[in-house]
Order: sequence, then structure tokens, then C-alpha cells
Amino acid sequence: MASNKAKQSEMDIPEEQTIPIVLVDGSSYLFRAFYALPALTNSAGQATGAIRGVIAMIRKLAKDYEGSTLVVVFDAPGKTFRDDMYSEYKANRESMPDDLREQIQPIHDIIRAMGLPLLMVTGVEADDVIGTLAQQATMAKRKTVISTGDKDMAQLVSNYVTLVNTMTETAMDRSGVIEKFGVPPESIIDYLALMGDSADNIPGVPKVGPKTAAKWLNEYGSLDEVMARASEIKGKVGENLRDSLEQLPLSRLLTTIKCDVELDHSIEDLAHSEADHQALHDYFTQLEFKAWTQEVQKADIDSVVAPQSAIERSYSTITKQKDLAAYLVKCRQAGAFAVDTETTSLNYMQAALVGFSFAYKVGEAVYVPVGHDYAGAPAQLSLAEALSEIVPLLADPSLTKIGQNLKYDISVLARHGVEVKGPICDTMLESYVLNSVATRHNMDDLAKFYLSHSTIHFEDIAGKGAKQLTFNEIPIEQAAPYAAQDADITLQLHQTLSARLAQHKRLQMVLNDLEQPLVRVLSNIERHGALVDGRLLKQQSAELADRILQLNEEAWVLAGEEFNLDSPKQLQKILYEKLALPILKKTPKGAPSTAEPVLVDLARDYELPATILEYRSLAKLKSTYTDKLPLQINPETGRIHTSYHQAVTATGRLSSADPNLQNIPIRNAEGRRIRQAFVAPPGMLLVAADYSQIELRIMAHLSQDENLLRAFAEGLDVHAATAGEVFSKT
Repeated sequence: MASNKAKQSEMDIPEEQTIPIVLVDGSSYLFRAFYALPALTNSAGQATGAIRGVIAMIRKLAKDYEGSTLVVVFDAPGKTFRDDMYSEYKANRESMPDDLREQIQPIHDIIRAMGLPLLMVTGVEADDVIGTLAQQATMAKRKTVISTGDKDMAQLVSNYVTLVNTMTETAMDRSGVIEKFGVPPESIIDYLALMGDSADNIPGVPKVGPKTAAKWLNEYGSLDEVMARASEIKGKVGENLRDSLEQLPLSRLLTTIKCDVELDHSIEDLAHSEADHQALHDYFTQLEFKAWTQEVQKADIDSVVAPQSAIERSYSTITKQKDLAAYLVKCRQAGAFAVDTETTSLNYMQAALVGFSFAYKVGEAVYVPVGHDYAGAPAQLSLAEALSEIVPLLADPSLTKIGQNLKYDISVLARHGVEVKGPICDTMLESYVLNSVATRHNMDDLAKFYLSHSTIHFEDIAGKGAKQLTFNEIPIEQAAPYAAQDADITLQLHQTLSARLAQHKRLQMVLNDLEQPLVRVLSNIERHGALVDGRLLKQQSAELADRILQLNEEAWVLAGEEFNLDSPKQLQKILYEKLALPILKKTPKGAPSTAEPVLVDLARDYELPATILEYRSLAKLKSTYTDKLPLQINPETGRIHTSYHQAVTATGRLSSADPNLQNIPIRNAEGRRIRQAFVAPPGMLLVAADYSQIELRIMAHLSQDENLLRAFAEGLDVHAATAGEVFSKT
């Protein structure tokens, strides 16, 4: 019968009320976060540790109780009725630290921006507001969770009210209260009154702790009965009880949570409002909570981007010149369109055009094949026929061309005599400028991150590894959806990213005035290439080979036997077993390390590690540069053509790849010799320019620090000058 009754009472509760309301003790969160976490600050010196801790706990709570209304309650400034009742209430507490006080308002602002109800009631504490709401919930037979670390809240536990502790990830119902405190929830007030509370300066009975308080209440039933029968309790503790009889009623009043606070809203009125994603983005950006900034940004994007499943797609293949001409008229009328090229290679200096894709309207795109040459390939437009229609469109300065990594397309088209004129919009750069670290900036990742859409990957149609097909070998019926999708997704990304950038005028300025104009400049630089004297590199490679062989023999002499210098295991045996050199560091598997930092330390005292270091350095120079660079000289231009990537580094610097020309060593003679192989043509000079210590110069300007400004004005070594200041040496 008992189980049937329980089932019946559950059925009496409306279905939506089985989802608990969550009451958050914000003041408890605040102090616990402040003292539990390190003193975090952002780059401006603003304290952020408590903010991060409180908001992290609330966010986790929202996930744990998805669908529930979270109500966050904080203590209001000023005195409460308990101060009027007892002037010494909380008199022992130290004043709130300034670096905690300054974090309260940002916490409140973020909670409100999250759309959560936030309550503060003058004259009472957060406990009393929570108690009143919990009482209302119980009267309405509504399940309630109180998130707190405050033991006083145990008095509120009922059949409908449960406590959770986010720090220890524990929950406490009625049986949990009995297990933890030894008394049921209805006895917690008396329990607390007997013990008192030094933190709140509530007087109790001296020397009475949890066990004694629970024992008395279980034996006598209530505080009133304990007081009435105080004469029966023997020993010093009984004497203490009798001495405390006058103050115990006050202690009980002070520990009693007020459950009839007058509130502007009842628990039924409290509900979430829509989160202000822009405000959250601004708060998290200022506080430098990067992961949360990215998460909010994505949530904001997801809220305005149409689900990909809801977008009707119409992709087609054009193989006739009149159809291409008709479609490009629509692109022209739209004023802006996405364009993409399909080629035979990622190397812009070797790539041959295989096809074009266009999109001027979301969900609609076309593919124009011109170079599929596999056996049985259907008739296509010739490249000349296609370009006769496409060139005027791309050369029109009034039309905006939208692309993903447009520099590659511009370079490939330029090699085929096609110039892309007019405004350009590069979705890779739009994403990079908006948030350089939110995601990788290739199309597949951008589509996943900003559009929640999984694209057709190149490997899906071309295969992988040694047997991977080049685009001209892929059947058109498979290539067309992939290529058309590229243009369609590029258009969608542009619409999404440009809308976001419009909200950040300074970022939009960086994109329009710096990054996108640089695309054509870099394309020209890359295609022009760097002139290299291959003869010098080959000569140096031969010299390095001789020196490497010499070092190999020197190492054998020092070791007293021949061994493979490139084998870590053999080197370990020589260094640590045969020569018994000190083991400075071990690998994760426990073996003595032969890593470069370890060898550098050993080389200060031992000759063999020094020889190994020189061997490794020269071997790397030879394999990475003097052997490879001559092979990367383009036979048509006689130059090396690197790629300068704008959207790789988080700091905004360019990066060089295929080959990497930025990492050629300069601090040793052999590295400088490699750089000497980069030459100027007759009658020309190479000029190197480097804005020395640019970050420090910016810092000096922004801070107006007198010592920094003086160091730069007088041409001093800034690092030496700073060290001198630190160690009081001039």
C-alpha cells in the first residue's frame, strides 16, 4: 500500500512540476569560489577568480538540471533583522577583501545576461529568501533543489526539498541529513543553536559539538526539553548548558531561516529570460575567458543560422556555354557571388584548372567542369570556352567575389592569365579576424563550427594515401556535388561571419583595411618567388656531409666503440651505462633521456654530448635545407615559391610553408650560409627590415613608463636595462 500511495502522490503533481526548481545560494558560491581558486586576473589586472568559479558552478548546475529554472540569490548590502536582534551578530567576521568585492557586480551582470532570475532582498539574508521560496515550492508540492555549501540550509530539507553541494558533488535528502548530522531536518535549528557558530558569532553552549548536540536532541527530543531538563545533565558540559540557558532562545532565533519574506515575485512567477549572447560575449572577452567566449559566439551563431537540414539544395552541372552565360548573368545581377576553383594540385605554381563552382544564392550552386580527363569522361566545356565567359565576370570591378582562401584561387587564375578585380571577401580571413582561436579556418571546420554542417570531404570522393585521385581523375557525377557545395557553403559562411563582424567595427576595419587587401599582395609575392643559388646549397650540402662524417668518427672515438648516433637506445647505453654519465632526466617510460635540453646540460662537462649536439644540428640543416631546397626550385622560374599563410598563427603574424622560409637558422654560421644562397638578380639588392622589439615598444607607448621610454630613446639594451632596474644595478 505504501508504494501505491507514493505512486499516487507523484501522479497528483502536474507533469511539468516533476522538473525541480533550483535555488542557488549565490553568497555561498561567492566565498567558496574566492577562497578555493587561485587569485586569477586578466591582462588588465582585474580580479577574475571568483567570477570564473561562481559562473562555472552555475553553468554546470544548468547542465545537470537541464530544463529547470535556476534562481540565484545573493545577500543584499546592509544590515539584516538579525543585526537588530543581536548587535554582535557576525561581529567577528573580517571585512570583505577588496579583490572579492570588485568581482560581485560582474558576477551579477553575467548572471542576468545568462537570463537567470537574480534576487537580493534588503533586510534579510540570502538564506531567508531561499527558505521562503522553498516553503512556497513545498506548499505547491513542487520539487526543489537548493545548491549550497551552508549547513544551516539542512533545516529546509523536506519530501520536496533536497540540498546539493556542487563543490563535493553530493546531494542530501531527509535521510542524508540524518546520516550527516545525526538528527532530522526539523531538529537542525535546535542542533545549530546548541553548538553556536563562531563564524556568525552566534552563542551556543561551550564545549558542545555535533555529537553532543545530536545526542541530547535524540534523547530529549527538542531544545526546549534539553533546557527544561538541564539539571539532569552531569559534568562540566551540564554546567555549561545551565550557564547558557538565558542565551539559547536567542541562538535559536538567529539560526532559524525566515520562511515568510515578502517577495515581489512568487516562485511560480520566476522563469528564465532569453540569454543576451552579445553581452555575455563582451563580458567573457573582457575577462579573458576564452573558451566561454567561443562557446557563446557559437551559441549566438546557432541561434540565427538556419538549420542545414532546413535549407533546400539545388546543385547542377553546366556543360554548355550558353547555360554558363545565362547563369553568370544571375551572378552579375546579384552583385556578389561565391567562386571556387578545382585543380590538380595544392601547389599554386603547378595546379591546372579542372573546374569552377559558383553560388549567388544560398542552397543553389553550379559546377562547371573543364578538365576531367579520365577514360570515358563526358563532354565538357574547354577551358578557353569557360574562361571566355568567366573572365569578364571576375574582372568586373563592381562585383564582389566571395571565396575561401581566395589567395590560392587568385594565384592559380593569374597563372592562367586571369585577373580577379574588384572587392573580395575571404571567409577564411573573416573567421580568423573574428576569432583567431575559435576553430581551424579550413572550410570543413568552419562549416561544422559556424553552420553545424558536415561537408563532403575531399577524401570522400578521392580516396586516401598513395591511391588518392587528383581532381581531374574523379568522375564528374561525384565531383560536381562536392565542388558546388564548396561555393554554397562559402556563401553561407560569408553571410554568417559578415553579420557577426558588423557588430565589431574595429575587427571589420582590420579585415577590410589590412587582411583582405594583403591577399593580392601576398599572391604577387608568392608567384614572384625567391631567387636561390642552388649551386651554393649543393656545395654546402657536400661540406656538411663531410663534417657530419667527421663528427660521427669523433663520437666513436669518445665512446670507445662504433654506434648509431641517430639511435636513442644505443646512445643511452653509451652515455649512461658505458660512460656512466649522470642521469638528469628520464623519459615517461623511465629510460634515461637523450633529448636536446639534457644533452645541452651534459655538454657543459662532457665532450661526447657536445659532439652529439653538433652532429644533430648539422644533420638537421642538411636534411631540411641544403638537400631539400634545391629540389624545390621551380624549373620554369628558377625560384622557390613558398606559401604565406594569414590565418594560422593566433598572434596575427604570417607563417611560411612548403617550404618554410622563416625558420632558417641565423644564430650559427651554417644557418647564415644557407641564407646567403638567397640572392638578388643582377642589378638588384636584397633589403632586410625588422622592427626590433615591437611588442616592447608598443608597451612603452601604451604605459608611458619613463624607464622604458628612456631606454628606447637612448638606444639602450632594454632587457639589460630592465635587469639593472630589478637588481638595482646601473
